[in-house]
Amino acid sequence: MADITYKSKINKIRTFALSLVFIGFIIMYVGLLFKNIGWLMLIFMILGTLSVIFSSVVYFWIGMLSTRAIPIICPSCEKPTKMLGRVDACMHCKQPLTLDKDLEGKEFDESYNSKKKRR
Repeated sequence: MADITYKSKINKIRTFALSLVFIGFIIMYVGLLFKNIGWLMLIFMILGTLSVIFSSVVYFWIGMLSTRAIPIICPSCEKPTKMLGRVDACMHCKQPLTLDKDLEGKEFDESYNSKKKRR
């Protein structure tokens, strides 16, 4: 059996938003390579700026989502963490977590959070 490490949904989204910031900066630096072609440099600068702005939107969204997350104490590492959906993973030790009594003892599957799997 393969050792699978799970990630917290909140941390996944935050990592995505952080990568958007760096991707935006890289796109803008590529734009600097085209200083002699003004319109091409402008396009790269606009795309990089849009990436950074979209990152801010994602950070705002996950911040709002994080306020609705259920704060719990992880039974494994005993640190406070937040849980989104029916199943999630601890932000610290990656322990699979659930508050749904019907899912206790079952194999961890993120598809339990989808509406189709609830029926």
